[in-house]
Amino acid sequence: MSLRRTLWICLLLAAASPSSALALTPAAPDTSKASPSVLIVLSSAGRDGGKTRPGFEMDELAQAWGIFVDNGLQVKLASPAGGKVEADAYNARDAANARLLAHAGVMAQLEATARIDELDPAAYDAVYVVGGKGAMLDLAEHPGLAALLGRVYDRGGLVAAVCHGSAALAEVRLADGRRLIEGRRVTGFSAEEESVFGKKWSQAFPFVLEDGLRARGARWVEAPLMMPMLAVDERLITGQNPYSTHAVAEALVRALGMTPQPRVPDRDEASLALLQRALAGSATAVTELADAPARFHPELIGIIGHYQLQLAQDDAAVRAALVAMDLAAPYMTAPELSLSRAEAYRRLGRRDQARSLLDRVLATHPQLPEAQALMRRLDE
Repeated sequence: MSLRRTLWICLLLAAASPSSALALTPAAPDTSKASPSVLIVLSSAGRDGGKTRPGFEMDELAQAWGIFVDNGLQVKLASPAGGKVEADAYNARDAANARLLAHAGVMAQLEATARIDELDPAAYDAVYVVGGKGAMLDLAEHPGLAALLGRVYDRGGLVAAVCHGSAALAEVRLADGRRLIEGRRVTGFSAEEESVFGKKWSQAFPFVLEDGLRARGARWVEAPLMMPMLAVDERLITGQNPYSTHAVAEALVRALGMTPQPRVPDRDEASLALLQRALAGSATAVTELADAPARFHPELIGIIGHYQLQLAQDDAAVRAALVAMDLAAPYMTAPELSLSRAEAYRRLGRRDQARSLLDRVLATHPQLPEAQALMRRLDE
């Protein structure tokens, strides 16, 4: 299986752990309700599992929905057009997705979402906007959604979004006429991530997410490609990519004045937390993975390093990518990872290590043109 195909499978199993956050400003509790209410907004654009037109990311719905219901929140689903909405292709066996699919109530809502223009903002303590490329097509410039988000925020509620869902913030204005995102810390699917994973649909977008929000006054923050990132500015909560979903959902729960219920991190969360420890210089990351490989997803770690190397602009970024790839290497057989590691060693001046890796690749794949080309570069 190719590295690119494997990463898309990994993305369908997306999870998150926070990498950056500010102190939360809890929303004022509404004592007239039995429990706080959260409106989940989904794109109506999806068709054919995302093949002919992208929709929303099931993982970003299911993971957040599970946290919301586990913490006693009332949840309602809405979309621009109302009615049935369609997710992009996803892994139905993933635990969070399987749990949602087995819940008759939420599945009924997915067949008949509320129409955004018909909702009363006063009914919700928080709004959470799910990502997926469809959000760029029908949430980025939806006047009804922008008005709803502004009114929820003006009355003391929370506004949260993850990944491309942050596009819904672009045109939100507050009662005083200011943009909600102006001068605020905001994140979402980065231009760097879009350059790698968004090529098929980005030409149909009204703007590149990062560029559009920066142009509207946001103080954009981001982590390296496909690493989790949480940004919180007062009652505005955003996450960078699918791996930030859990962090966004739990930040929303905390901002409602509650302590999130304990839960066991899934493999992807555990894997990215392990990678973060390795990048911070942990001496135990390698042994943690070796002692319990089933607890982690080493392929995800390696593939993230592979793509981070492609975008690395300096030695520090090359070294960070190499940390990820070296950590995962004992558990991956794809020759592309060895080639990426060899290229990283070459760029860092570690030519002997690069040559050793290439010798091993060529021993099993003697006709691999990329390996032959890299060896010639080493011989120059």
